[in-house]
Amino acid sequence: MSPDHELHDLLAATRHPQRLVALDAVHNFRDLGGYPTADGRSIRWRTLFRADGLYRLTPADLEVVRGLQLRTVIDLRTEQEITNYGRFPLEYHPITFHHVPVIDSTWHGLERDEIATREPADFLEWAYLDMLDGTPDRFARAFSHLCEAEVLPAVFHCAAGKDRTGVLSMMVLGALGVPDEIIVADYALTSEATDRMREWARRSAPELSKRLDDAPASFLASVPEAMRRIIATVNGRHGSIRGMVRDFGVTDAEVDHLASVLLDG
Repeated sequence: MSPDHELHDLLAATRHPQRLVALDAVHNFRDLGGYPTADGRSIRWRTLFRADGLYRLTPADLEVVRGLQLRTVIDLRTEQEITNYGRFPLEYHPITFHHVPVIDSTWHGLERDEIATREPADFLEWAYLDMLDGTPDRFARAFSHLCEAEVLPAVFHCAAGKDRTGVLSMMVLGALGVPDEIIVADYALTSEATDRMREWARRSAPELSKRLDDAPASFLASVPEAMRRIIATVNGRHGSIRGMVRDFGVTDAEVDHLASVLLDG
């Protein structure tokens, strides 16, 4: 079976009715439950989530989120993004909040012409490797927060829930033994979230809609090939995703603890 056909089948499997947490103003809030691991276990439902900008939660959205009984939010955005847009509404739903800015600035300062000439997969591969090479300690810190006691259920997020969140999700799923192509398929689901965000922004957030319309296509893409390349590079450099996580400073004991509280079977 070709990679594209295999991905199509895996995408169908990832679209479990419990996967998407349906909200009005947050569009990529997804449950990582149900994914199998190589040793025959699977990730528990309603325990670990990935998301986009939680600062946009409406009062009705927050009521849905309350029902998830979250204990922890890990915000991967920059200091400037939190200043500009805000953060998870702790004043209305107190939980443990960790701010781990895995990059110091977003890519919007890059030359638009240079980005526009690159294929999305090429740009995203460069961007993700740039993050992993530049701030491995920060990704390790975010990962380690997930391994602490009494931390779950938890959600980690950035702005679109695609790039920074996608890289951390790759690390977590891979370290737990989720097969590479399932990680790729989960990453690819963000393309549907981007469509939802665009439609919502046209109706409800004209300033965001303009930013999305003006952004280079590569900024909004979630090309499966980019994640495949990153995983291949990680496997080549470190032997496995778990090997990379270990090399970044997350201990085997931490990963084993996370597996013990997150995996069924």
